[in-house]
Amino acid sequence: MNSDVGFFSLSIYIYSRSTLKFTTKAPFLNFIKTLLKENNMASLATAEVCDVNAGHLSNGDLRVLPPIFKIYGQSRAFSGPITTLKVFEDNVLVRELLETRGEGRVLVIDGGGSMRCALVGGNLGQLAQNMGWAGIVVNGCIRDVDEINGCDIGVRALASHPQKSNKKGHGEKHVPIYIGCMLIREGEWLYADSDGILVSKNELSV
Repeated sequence: MNSDVGFFSLSIYIYSRSTLKFTTKAPFLNFIKTLLKENNMASLATAEVCDVNAGHLSNGDLRVLPPIFKIYGQSRAFSGPITTLKVFEDNVLVRELLETRGEGRVLVIDGGGSMRCALVGGNLGQLAQNMGWAGIVVNGCIRDVDEINGCDIGVRALASHPQKSNKKGHGEKHVPIYIGCMLIREGEWLYADSDGILVSKNELSV
């Protein structure tokens, strides 16, 4: 009897650009998921999407968010359908949404651009990872940067700030929001990588 008995085994081939990778053990599932995610995003590089979708950029079906966000989290590239939230210096509703099953969604938070406190910290970053969110975009600040950088999600924010937010529960879920004069609606798709952030009216195909 070999040492693999009693453990789930998986054999999968992944082709990523010119490299063929092979693995056979269940402990590598997260590694495989990361490769698949990176390979998918590589085929949806934001720069290339802009190059081949000039018409959609012109009519507003595809928009580029202003280059005001810093990159945090382990996932430098991520995408998913958008869930919107409008708050100001209060993160109670942020936690409420992140406690729901993410199912690959991206939470986009209009925090009014406030630089006076953080709306997302390390605990919420870990919660988002555990609940299956693909990423979080914050028009405001985060904190616990080292912890968030250890989470397997993508995070974008204006800056970091050590002070926590209020806990009054004020805000609006699932409403149209504006970030840098750019309208973002619930259910649209967000694509982010090292070059920037795109918002698309519909899911993009490769």
